Amino acid sequence: MEKLKKWDEALFLYLNGLHQDWLDPAMDMLSDKWTWMPLYVFLLLLIFKHFKTGGIWILAGVGFTILLADQSTSGIMKPFFERLRPCHDSRWEELMFNYGGCGGMYGFASSHAANTFGVATFLTLAFRQKLKGFGWLFLWAALVSYTRVYLGVHYPLDIIVGAAAGAVCAWLAWFLLRRGFLVFAERPRRRRKEQGSNG
Repeated sequence: MEKLKKWDEALFLYLNGLHQDWLDPAMDMLSDKWTWMPLYVFLLLLIFKHFKTGGIWILAGVGFTILLADQSTSGIMKPFFERLRPCHDSRWEELMFNYGGCGGMYGFASSHAANTFGVATFLTLAFRQKLKGFGWLFLWAALVSYTRVYLGVHYPLDIIVGAAAGAVCAWLAWFLLRRGFLVFAERPRRRRKEQGSNG
């Protein structure tokens, strides 16, 4: 684990050291969730276009995915592991670059990575029967996650573990949604069958 931690820190210093002054504001903007509001609106329209009223179920699944992903990282992992963000670690004061503030004290694992990869995974699962090529959302998730390393608030391993946690939460939310939807849909069918047999 110590060797892995050292590799992670070395990779962080390398990637963080690639920053360019002209790119800093853009990376800070790309890291902000409000920047992506047009994307969220587009996804919302896409969901209701393809799923009609069933889009409510998809939105519920996305919301549940984000809740699970955020709580698993911010609510459980960060306070449990207590790994300092690089911008809070005095060892890197003269070696790293931080732009736009540091955020909370702990960074393992990244909530940004968990949430974005969770959404990307869930929507890819939801659209796989209706719309091909939806994997581009993973590029969006990767870009947002990379900005966290660029800005100096996360190590690469924070991102990798956060992304994995988000994907697992998405699979769990999708499984529960499918089970819940099937149970909900089966009830009217059973009633109709019972009424038919009684008639």
